[in-house]
Amino acid sequence: MQVIFDSLPYLLEGLRVTLYIFCVAIVLGFILGLLLALLRLAPIKVLNWIAKIFIDAIRGTPILVQLFFFYYGLNSLEFVSLDRTTAGIITVAINAGAYFAENIRAGIQSMDKGQTEAARSLGLTATQNMRYIILPQAFRRMLPTFTNQAIISLKDTSLLSIIGIADLTQQGNVVIASTFKAFEIWLAVGVMYFVMIYLLSLLSSYLERRFELR
Repeated sequence: MQVIFDSLPYLLEGLRVTLYIFCVAIVLGFILGLLLALLRLAPIKVLNWIAKIFIDAIRGTPILVQLFFFYYGLNSLEFVSLDRTTAGIITVAINAGAYFAENIRAGIQSMDKGQTEAARSLGLTATQNMRYIILPQAFRRMLPTFTNQAIISLKDTSLLSIIGIADLTQQGNVVIASTFKAFEIWLAVGVMYFVMIYLLSLLSSYLERRFELR
């Protein structure tokens, strides 16, 4: 166990990088997902198709391939220069955004159409109806799916070590290379991921209970 305590500063630094990438990516992914969902529901069919093709392309390819595309593929172009962290954030954000988009679209379409008709009778515009009536209720229903996607995205950050990002997984690899204590270090890394995911689950349960009381 001594090796775990000695390696803790390195693992905590990796944990900080993982949390930073995850938090930035999940916020950007949610914004992208909301935009894509609204495009999928827009009355203009061209926008529908653009959003659908983008979502299908992301959901239909492995995130590892996407990571290689954004880091190695784009950086092979003369006018593009992405550092590792930026490429990692973009990959996780776009991947999460594609899944968020379908979850949000399904949540919006699950709402009773009578609410939209009632909003029109009150003189609300389509934008006001979506912002003040549909989306708040849809988001409450979608909390469990949001949490599941956030957990998946957090796990996906472990793949970023492949391009050399000093996240928790990469730091674990570095420590193992110098200590040769694979069992202890991977156990510590696994426990850290478990704690993060468990806290996400607790937060989701708390938000669900709070919204149910309203």
